[in-house]
Amino acid sequence: MATGLGRFGEIFLDRQALRRWRRNAARAEELDIPALRRLRNRARELRRQVDRVLFAADARLTLPLLSSNAIQPPLHSDWYYRPALWRGPLTPPGAAAVQSKATFGSEVTLFHDCRISELTLRQIRNTSEDDLAPFGLRMDVFRFDGSFLSLVIEMPQEAVDGLRRNHLVRVDTTVELEKPLEIFARLNIRHGPNTEQIVRDMAIGEGGSASVDFDLYYTKLNEKRVDRMWLDLIFEGPEMNQVTLRDVTFSRRPRAEF
Repeated sequence: MATGLGRFGEIFLDRQALRRWRRNAARAEELDIPALRRLRNRARELRRQVDRVLFAADARLTLPLLSSNAIQPPLHSDWYYRPALWRGPLTPPGAAAVQSKATFGSEVTLFHDCRISELTLRQIRNTSEDDLAPFGLRMDVFRFDGSFLSLVIEMPQEAVDGLRRNHLVRVDTTVELEKPLEIFARLNIRHGPNTEQIVRDMAIGEGGSASVDFDLYYTKLNEKRVDRMWLDLIFEGPEMNQVTLRDVTFSRRPRAEF
């Protein structure tokens, strides 16, 4: 009984709050500037909390039905991660005529040197039973008058905590292409004033899967000063093509000793 009354009480309070914000919306055009500024601050804080609820709920309830954290990392991995863009919905979900340095969520940035941008990016829902990620990223490229196009994915602090030269860093992707396209993956690791860069060709296999391992053993990495790691996906000759990244995951594991 107490649980039922509690649920009823929550519904009642939610309805009251909704009516109150409907009234606020109706009178926003008539408020004086100080009152309108206070109302805007309250609305922004409310929106932040609502967005957090929607992000968590959509990530768990949208297709595929598997958990948004379902990842199949290599054996002995001590860290693995799927960026937020592939886990939950973005607001807004996309953009047209995308300019260089445009960000999508907190981890993904697009770079290019087109004079006139004819690029679109949008987040899509994955619905295949083979998909592990709830969301994907689709990029449409029409006329392309630039010399480079790259998607930069920032990795969280946990990726570099405890990072050593005996680690292998792995990137697993699922890619769909409208027509064949060469894609390179460049791993960047900043340590102090220096940045290590390793470039690999991403060969797309059956089902659109592409995996790349970066062996840090052959770098000059200063393990004590590592503070940032990110990945550049570089698209060669992308004109008149559609690229869909169904999934992107990262992992790291100790390399086998010889």
